[in-house]
Amino acid sequence: MENTALCYRQFGEPESVLQQETAIKAPLQPGNLRVQMLVAPVNASDLIPITGAYRHRITLPAIAGYEGVGRVIAAPDSAASLLGQRVLPLRGEGTWQQYVDCPASMAIPVPDTVATPLAARGFINPMAAWLMLSLYPVQGKQVLLTAAGSDCGILLGQWALRQGATAVYGIHRSAIHAERLRGMGITPVVQQDIDSVRAIAATSDLAFDATGGELAQTILGAMDKRAAFICYGLLSGQPFTLQRHFPPMHWFHIRNHFEALNPQAWQAAFREIWPLLAASQYSDARLLPFTDWQSALAHYRQAGRTCKPVLAFE
Repeated sequence: MENTALCYRQFGEPESVLQQETAIKAPLQPGNLRVQMLVAPVNASDLIPITGAYRHRITLPAIAGYEGVGRVIAAPDSAASLLGQRVLPLRGEGTWQQYVDCPASMAIPVPDTVATPLAARGFINPMAAWLMLSLYPVQGKQVLLTAAGSDCGILLGQWALRQGATAVYGIHRSAIHAERLRGMGITPVVQQDIDSVRAIAATSDLAFDATGGELAQTILGAMDKRAAFICYGLLSGQPFTLQRHFPPMHWFHIRNHFEALNPQAWQAAFREIWPLLAASQYSDARLLPFTDWQSALAHYRQAGRTCKPVLAFE
């Protein structure tokens, strides 16, 4: 079986180092499923590792992509019921390829009620939001978000309100996000309005930050020492410096929590996530052919976009 994949053999900017390669797929290993991919989104979490930011845990050459949805075309006897079903082929190979092999116990069945473009985005951002809100309860607290227009940001905001947050403020850069956030119950805050950012940070109990850099520094400097600051990304590409008078700072990396989720807990988490995701407002998907992956990356880079670029394999 021939398989076409987006590979990288060195670290660098994805547009420069990704290559489309076709090779014979290795035989399916015992206990694994083989999944024919339907669609796979483009996320920051897909692109940042290609730059070498996590080179200590990546062996080259590598296939890009961490999530997506496909249809099972081969399965062991123990998972024969999944044949022909849509699944998320997670925690196995990179998903930016035509055929993905993954452990049968880690594949997540997709409910019939969830559309394929939405299901393809059912892992990275929903799981991150679900885990963070489990680790840092928001009931009765004021919450502040950065990168509030991002997929993870809008889920964090909506789910925090469902869990009893008294208010959620969302910092955004592009004006296009303001009405969208307000429609979700999230109060928009313009990132360039530093006085407003400081004032809201001073009264917030929890901040979930995806940007780092100067914005994180500003928020930390304004927050009460009894508050908590959770950093789950550095989209700005810039670090920030901690000071003694700052509130407690917690690093969140989704990968660090996988080992605590055995197959049963892994499947149970998605049974909670699917109905939450289906009941939430989420970014629309813009489908682009897998062979036109350069256009998908260019669309991802557009400032103020409200659609998620998704690679379509059919």
